Amino acid sequence: MSQWQVYMLRCRGGELYTGIATDVTRRLEEHASGRGSKALRGKGPLSLLISAPVGNRSQAQRVEARIKRLPKSAKEALVDAPAPLHNLIVLVLQETDAPVDAPGIQAD
Repeated sequence: MSQWQVYMLRCRGGELYTGIATDVTRRLEEHASGRGSKALRGKGPLSLLISAPVGNRSQAQRVEARIKRLPKSAKEALVDAPAPLHNLIVLVLQETDAPVDAPGIQAD
């Protein structure tokens, strides 16, 4: 099973974009070449701000959806320090009652 990660990018205009992938480097290259998300076309250059292992695809999608619902100020806090992102991942995974199977992520 592939290890899924959640990642956050910054676009040229300062917008934040959140996505998931098993290979963040490959996905960033796809976004940069225009083959990725339509939401990012024409918004380059893109810079990877943070990525973190989540677990399986379902867990990654839940974390991604939670991040996308946050206000921009909360998203900025996630990219400023890894601890809030780690805490958010653990919280979302605990809410699903799913085992936390991401390396480096442990439920407290």
